[in-house]
Amino acid sequence: MSILLVDCREGIRVDTPSYRGFRFPPEVISHCVWLYHRFALSLRDVEELMLERGIEVSYETVHQWTRRFGPTYAAALGRRRPRLGDKWRLDEVFVKINGERKYLWRAVDAEGNVLDILLQNQRDDGAARRFFRKLMKKTRSVARVIVTDKLRSYEAAHRHEMPSVEHRSHKGLNNRAENSHQPTRERERAMKGFRSVGAAQRFLGAFSMISSHFRPGRHRLTAPNYRTEMRTRFTTWKQITGTAVLPATA
Repeated sequence: MSILLVDCREGIRVDTPSYRGFRFPPEVISHCVWLYHRFALSLRDVEELMLERGIEVSYETVHQWTRRFGPTYAAALGRRRPRLGDKWRLDEVFVKINGERKYLWRAVDAEGNVLDILLQNQRDDGAARRFFRKLMKKTRSVARVIVTDKLRSYEAAHRHEMPSVEHRSHKGLNNRAENSHQPTRERERAMKGFRSVGAAQRFLGAFSMISSHFRPGRHRLTAPNYRTEMRTRFTTWKQITGTAVLPATA
């Protein structure tokens, strides 16, 4: 459930989640969710950081908040992200879930914005086609160019799902997509692996959106521009979590 707030001065519709029934205020809940998704922290790490600030909250409660509000915040960020680029870079990487090898498919645009992810058992033609269909449904668009590595499954999926799109297959052209897996690897180590495919898909879906929102590409920005950009992104975060203070009306 969500609550629709309206900034009367700007006429901005802000769809925020409902915190009814929760003992802690939205500021505490959203801060814990931010800590867990932005940094390579365990649930107990977040519990300790909050205790240092005088807030006693158990790691089990933090876990409940991340499951309840993480996907909601991620979806709201997705609705507010800027226009996506028309050059998509796709890549897949294996992850271990309960000792079994699975494959995490990921697509990013030219700016490194995560478009979508999908965990699958295989990386064959069928898996590639499922990911292409999910990607187009999620973004509601079709790319001008897709860039992949040399995996042949991409060629088959391209012929069936995106025949009109230019396909560039080259290992050296896909570094941006490969680099986008690094935050996931950090989280995987901090969490000591994932317990199930469903839990991993839910977490990584929210994590990919929230984490990338707070990673604007610092190496491409001067220090003042980086701080300005981060302030803007924190403002957006407060709006979608319902913790922003709207201006009083006359």
